Amino acid sequence: MSDLKVYNSISRQKEVFTSITPGHVGMYVCGPTVSGESHLGHARPFITFDIIFRYLKHLKYKVRYVRNITDAGHFEEEGREAEDKISKKAVLEKLEPMELVQKYTNMFHWAMHQFNNLEPSIEPTATGHIVEQINMIEQIIKDGYAYVVNGSVYFDVDKYNEDFAKQGIPYGILSGRVLEEMLETTRTLDNQEEKRNKADFALWKNAPAEHIMRWTSPWGEGFPGWHIECSAMSSKYLGDQFDIHGGGMDLQFPHHECEIAQSVVCNNAIPARYWLHNNMITINGKKMGKSYNNVIRLSELFTGNHPALAQAYGPMIIRFFILQTHYRSTLDFSNDALQGAEKGLKRLWEAFEVLKKLDGEKLPTTASDAELDSKISKLVEDFDEFMNDDFNTAKVLANMFELAPIINSFKGGQLKLESISKKTFQTLQNQFTTYLVDVFGMRDDKGEQFDKLDSVLQLLVQIRKDARARKDFATSDKIRNELQTLGIMLKDDKDGNVSWSMN
Repeated sequence: MSDLKVYNSISRQKEVFTSITPGHVGMYVCGPTVSGESHLGHARPFITFDIIFRYLKHLKYKVRYVRNITDAGHFEEEGREAEDKISKKAVLEKLEPMELVQKYTNMFHWAMHQFNNLEPSIEPTATGHIVEQINMIEQIIKDGYAYVVNGSVYFDVDKYNEDFAKQGIPYGILSGRVLEEMLETTRTLDNQEEKRNKADFALWKNAPAEHIMRWTSPWGEGFPGWHIECSAMSSKYLGDQFDIHGGGMDLQFPHHECEIAQSVVCNNAIPARYWLHNNMITINGKKMGKSYNNVIRLSELFTGNHPALAQAYGPMIIRFFILQTHYRSTLDFSNDALQGAEKGLKRLWEAFEVLKKLDGEKLPTTASDAELDSKISKLVEDFDEFMNDDFNTAKVLANMFELAPIINSFKGGQLKLESISKKTFQTLQNQFTTYLVDVFGMRDDKGEQFDKLDSVLQLLVQIRKDARARKDFATSDKIRNELQTLGIMLKDDKDGNVSWSMN
């Protein structure tokens, strides 16, 4: 099997992955800002890095996966500098800020569970690490790379570049942006006059009177900048340098660029060796955004309650849809594409169910159809090769689709199972299961929905049974008749047990 290669955004090329500590991987992924419900765009990074987490575990690495929760009302450098998203939303929803944070954190966790994402090893919050952020800012000031103005602290990008560009770590090393060009294109923002240079970014912001979330600091009451939280939390839980830093391409600049500068000053090292970024989701060819009125929340996806949706799409359909395209390619969302993913998932899952039931115990050690045996072996062996080539889930799925009709032919009798060797069959069965279920994290949602339906019907059966015991035959008959109109038949046996079936 070939070595794992990943596309490193900082070197702009594929590199052989070598962890700092053999057998162990430290991975940090930027989590959600919990000021509102997660949307379709959020699904891609968290599913992508769940697959990477799963695959690294499959390769027998012990992975510490850290994914933060941004629950302090950070401002954004590009245009909304003084906006406290969480405080603003809390006022609108008539909730305490941390009540709002808990509400949307719970909704985020619910969505991740629906997608069958594994939980991260550690999930730190920005508000839980204010001390660490203040300590880091104090060090940056002490080292001469930040300055205080009116209770706010700004990172001195020009000073940083003057000292570190000559060491090969300029501001712009990740995004490829040149500082002079950044200065020319930076838009005018509120409080811009406080900064020495337009490109400088805030490490700490003085809180205006109306700002609800605020903390005491050496510079007065305020709140941390957006970028400092990830530098503080990643170094605390993964060390001064760790293996993988992940997130969406939209975070390359300014967020990850600023993280690098902060961490280089404090720890004398670029925080991560490999920077992995997933590409964006578009909707019918357009960027997703409020201005386009095409933002689809995850709950709307699952229920179909959005004007852009032709139907509801289950979490596994969304997951499968995302896996069908390489994570660094743009993924265009449309009803046709989602419906195609639904059919594709159904086809693969049916083949998987067939494969599980095939019995290969009595197969010969030598294949009678060497060509077929070799074809199956090659298609399966390539699973690892494709995933080792920068996690190419799309190519693995393409091979699975090629294997599906062969598997179905074994069941239908068009091909004899005895024509392949026992070793090839076992490899096919094991790898198909490992990849579809363990690495890709797919599950049979239909079976889960059936279980939920059965639980609801058992409750109705018990209510009907209690009604009959009270001789309340009107309620008993109503339950039976209403279910019948929905195509669900209740059958009473002579022992008083009730079963149900669907027409």
